[in-house]
Amino acid sequence: MKVVFLEDVLSIAKAGDVKEVADGYARNYLIPKKLAALVSPETTSRLEAQLKSKANKQVQLETELSEIANQLEGKEVLLQAKVGAKDRLYGSITSADIAAELEKATGITIDKRKIELDEPIRELGSFDVAIRLGKDTIPKVKVIVSEKEIGSNA
Repeated sequence: MKVVFLEDVLSIAKAGDVKEVADGYARNYLIPKKLAALVSPETTSRLEAQLKSKANKQVQLETELSEIANQLEGKEVLLQAKVGAKDRLYGSITSADIAAELEKATGITIDKRKIELDEPIRELGSFDVAIRLGKDTIPKVKVIVSEKEIGSNA
């Protein structure tokens, strides 16, 4: 039976592919789950329209992400924390702290899960941090951790 795939089916076909499959596989699995439809001019034209709109949305999303990446690239984020002995922080600087400070500085809301930190920052210094906005869109920001000024008692 010849079917056009409406969705990607792992190791079988991608959306938009037209393939010959076993009759039982098509009738009992693919068509009821709306993964595929019988080949006809209307289904192929409908699928082509869906694929075009999906491609347009993907291009629009990529351009928006690249604009955000350009705004974030090279930005410096200054975070202050309490410091103990040997320039070690009390607590740590996490991706949530970096996301909150980025939002204050740039007005762009970044999900903390997109900030790539191997482990929380626990010492003073300057660190390059990658933000994975998309598959190929990874701007880097510089996070500078400095000692929090404590009010003088003089």
